[in-house]
Amino acid sequence: MKVAIVGATGLVGSVMLKVLEERNFPVTELIPVASKRSIGQSILYKGNEYKVVGLEDAIKMKPNVALFSAGGSTSLEWAPKFAEAGITVIDNSSAWRMDHSKQLIVPEINAGALTKGDKIIANPNCSTIQMVMALWPLHKKYTIKRIVVSTYQSITGTGVKAVKQLENEVAGIKGEMAYHYPIYQNAIPHCDVFEDNGYTKEEMKLVRETQKILNDRTIAITATAVRIPTAGGHSESVNVEFENDFNLSEVRQLLNESSGIVVQDNIDVNTYPMPIYANGKDDVFVGRIRRDGSQPNTLSMWIVSDNLRKGAATNTIQIAEYLLKKDLL
Repeated sequence: MKVAIVGATGLVGSVMLKVLEERNFPVTELIPVASKRSIGQSILYKGNEYKVVGLEDAIKMKPNVALFSAGGSTSLEWAPKFAEAGITVIDNSSAWRMDHSKQLIVPEINAGALTKGDKIIANPNCSTIQMVMALWPLHKKYTIKRIVVSTYQSITGTGVKAVKQLENEVAGIKGEMAYHYPIYQNAIPHCDVFEDNGYTKEEMKLVRETQKILNDRTIAITATAVRIPTAGGHSESVNVEFENDFNLSEVRQLLNESSGIVVQDNIDVNTYPMPIYANGKDDVFVGRIRRDGSQPNTLSMWIVSDNLRKGAATNTIQIAEYLLKKDLL
């Protein structure tokens, strides 16, 4: 299995390499791909060094699958070129997510929709993945009407530049700014650019992608996305109204029985999800599960996951694993 990592020198690319190794994905040849300034650099994988190549050379090397994490403009230009060469692309950017001809996949939910003809497959936004992972088993049972979500997102979602900004601010060093404002000891209610409706792109991703993944455009969703000075993962406060009433013990049981979900919900001993414990793990952690007493059939919960792993790299590789298992590569 020849595997190309497009964006191998970036934050998500480096985590992809780590996850491939941890999950023992059958890589016979690794092709690390990056921008021109990184060509010729060495990448270490399973004790072996691999030279970073450019995009054109990567296509000529004919990988079976290309895992893209190099930004939307790169994906828009190059994913079709890889696909035309018969290479399956799993793309981590927002470029193809809302394209009606492309599948938007969280393997635990909708991998069954994939066919051999899907040569460009979209990986959802990190915030969306962890939310739908927790909502899917509940939607199947109770049917979601409306979601109100507020996110508390790690700086790692912005990238290396943001990590460096926080490190500089903690150390009292003036440096390059990833954000309009300081992030240290701050919370910035601004993730991605603003759209005409007053919401940010990050907030609208939660709306549009959730409806597409759950295959239900009738679900009403409103979101507020906030950047906070953490590095371990994204946290979400989710309030969800169902068509049908629920039993809290049944809700916990449904979540406990769902692959990839870990329930941490014991307020008697202060057990609840936090990014410091989600860091480096592939699961989605759910806690603070409680009934909303202000209106019928409504549940509140707290969802945390490592945005670089299940929110990006791990989900991408799980898609590749599914394709391999079903002989779709």
